[in-house]
Amino acid sequence: MGRTGAPLVTILHQCANAMFGVVAIIMRVAPLGALGAMAFAIGAFGFHTLGRLALLMVTFYITCVVFIFGVLGLIAWLHGFSIWRFIKYIREEILIVLGTSSSETVLPRMIVKMERLGCSKAVVGLVIPTGYSFNLDGTSIYLTMAAIVIAQACNINLTWTEELTILGVLLLTSKGAAAVVGGGFVTLAATLASVSSIPVAGLSLILGIDRFMAEARAITNLIGNGVATVVVSKWENELDEECMRRHLNGSAESVADEVFGGVVIASGSSVRIVERADSGSA
Repeated sequence: MGRTGAPLVTILHQCANAMFGVVAIIMRVAPLGALGAMAFAIGAFGFHTLGRLALLMVTFYITCVVFIFGVLGLIAWLHGFSIWRFIKYIREEILIVLGTSSSETVLPRMIVKMERLGCSKAVVGLVIPTGYSFNLDGTSIYLTMAAIVIAQACNINLTWTEELTILGVLLLTSKGAAAVVGGGFVTLAATLASVSSIPVAGLSLILGIDRFMAEARAITNLIGNGVATVVVSKWENELDEECMRRHLNGSAESVADEVFGGVVIASGSSVRIVERADSGSA
């Protein structure tokens, strides 16, 4: 639009700078908020609260491990592949998720790797992005366990009806919770606010350890989406099983993966695409 659109561009640029400034302030004071939450929990309930929180973390991690190697491992075995070798195949993506606490950072890499594994492009393009909103295994485990722990900490005895109601609300509010880091905590707050059984103030009890549980739920979400892609591909006869066995039995993929004639390079939480040179090197 040239000069005509210049004022609008300036306004949008100023609004974006203001929003980034607000986010920067929040990021700077977020550690103080977590510190305050931990101080409140210890001051109100004593140092033994730390033991309870540690028990919650250990229980959550054990539950995620049991789910991955028990439930997902059984599903993988029934569909002809090993969950151990699959995890080895996507280990680079798991390390990125571990560092960023979000499975969103490896979305392009997962799409490429699942196609290389032998899944058809159509199935991968549907299952992987959809799974980021609807197939949140780790987030679902976190939400249910956190809600029960808060209820116990507040000395609230939930009836079966109340527990099923909370579970039903969580099934709706958890959609899209994996989009950003800490999305599961926000979803839990929205759920508790919509039901009167558990006070929202109880979230302060687990705020300090939410970051430590974010890695486990993000990794569980990632592995669950990958297994789901292979399973759906096999259901639809869109899986090259010989290609899958060759990749799972061979060496893992390199950090650079081909995408549409370019190369995806993931570093931390950033992903960029570089054009391929004529000689074949990026």
